[in-house]
Amino acid sequence: MKSFFRKIKSDPVLIAAWILAIISSVVVRPDRSYLSYIDFRSLGILWGLMIVIQGFRENSIFEKIGEILLKKVQTGRQLAAVLILMCFLGSMLITNDVALITFVPFALMTLHSCKREDMMIPVIVLQTVAANLGSMLTPIGNPQNLYLYGLTGMSLVDFVLCMLPYSLFSLLLLIVSLFFIKGGKESLGERKDNYQVVKSFGSKKQVIVYSILFVIALITVLRIIPWYVMALIILVTVAVMDGKILLRADYILLLTFIGFFIFTGNMGRIPAVSDFLRAVSAGKEFLIAIIASQFISNVPATLMLSGFVSDYKELLIGVNVGGLGTLIASMASLISFKAYGNDYKDNRGKYIAVFSLVNIAFLIALSAFKLFV
Repeated sequence: MKSFFRKIKSDPVLIAAWILAIISSVVVRPDRSYLSYIDFRSLGILWGLMIVIQGFRENSIFEKIGEILLKKVQTGRQLAAVLILMCFLGSMLITNDVALITFVPFALMTLHSCKREDMMIPVIVLQTVAANLGSMLTPIGNPQNLYLYGLTGMSLVDFVLCMLPYSLFSLLLLIVSLFFIKGGKESLGERKDNYQVVKSFGSKKQVIVYSILFVIALITVLRIIPWYVMALIILVTVAVMDGKILLRADYILLLTFIGFFIFTGNMGRIPAVSDFLRAVSAGKEFLIAIIASQFISNVPATLMLSGFVSDYKELLIGVNVGGLGTLIASMASLISFKAYGNDYKDNRGKYIAVFSLVNIAFLIALSAFKLFV
């Protein structure tokens, strides 16, 4: 419990969300309408996915898959390609945050074991870009997608077709970027005997159960079964099988969502404010989403803008592309920075410089690409 409160105190986005919620509640006094602000369906599905994916991580599924893929790589470029594409493809199903939490430490250890620390910064930076861009293709790729998918009522086909051109172009950019990594043609150093992250898969029984729960979560996203049925199934199953996993969901993120729901709900009930925000954002959803994301990150930007825009597809594209740019444009980017910084404290400045350069280049390229889509 103490560690939970420490996390609350150290999370500026959560604190900002609730300060805004409290201030707005002075203007719009709490009443029954507050409950209508909160998108319980999105929160419930997000919680369920968090639990299931944590269950997979507990059984080292993703790391073991990564080791299998890396067994046949021979050069630095091949290694970089596998590490980066694991983030790009993995984020579509396990979210950008989890992809980075899993594969960045895996990359750090693998590059060190292969004696290719010279590739460390470009690979970790491109992993981060890959996770943020790969996640935009699916409703479950990141929190803002899940929220907008539920809010708009879009079909899965419409959602994927909306984001597919940007995902394919992002993949092309990532492939081109591989050729800018120095020493890509050089062979890898002999790996240490202890380079493996895990020796085997976890419990086969648990893997099967979590796979079933993941399918249940997916069909819930597709609106086939009610979210509360899914949440109850996951809660009971995981409590009986491995209760500690229930404590590993990102409850800070869920609380942040609730804070912003209250704030935006209250702002929508103040005519002068809501009219102004609608007028400012009309026809400029993509640009405003990118700008807002640079300063408050793309998830809060989505929650704040969603109540005042009319073109949700433009907002969807904007907040996903807007995850590029500054280090806080996507909070998932901080995961990579912290993981790298913990091992290489003296190189943090160099990391930020490379990160900023690469992200700005990708942001400009994708923004220009949108003009032709």
